[in-house]
Amino acid sequence: MLKVSEEIFEQLAALEHERWSGWMKYMLANMTTYNLMRWIGQMNTLYSDLSEYDKESDRKEVRRTLEILGD
Repeated sequence: MLKVSEEIFEQLAALEHERWSGWMKYMLANMTTYNLMRWIGQMNTLYSDLSEYDKESDRKEVRRTLEILGD
C-alpha cells in the first residue's frame, strides 16, 4: 500500500465522505425508475466500456484525489 502521511490520509478520507454524501443527496433527490435502471446499468459496466462522458466524470474525481496527493 502507498505510504502517505496521516494528514493526507485524513484529507482523502474526508474527500471520500464528501463524494459519498454528495452522491447520496443526488441519488435520493433524483430517484426515478429511469435513473435507477440507468445507475444499475452503469454500476454493471466496466470502466473501459463507459461512454466518454461517464469516463470524464470518473477522471474528474481522480483529479481531486491527485490534487491532495500533489500538495
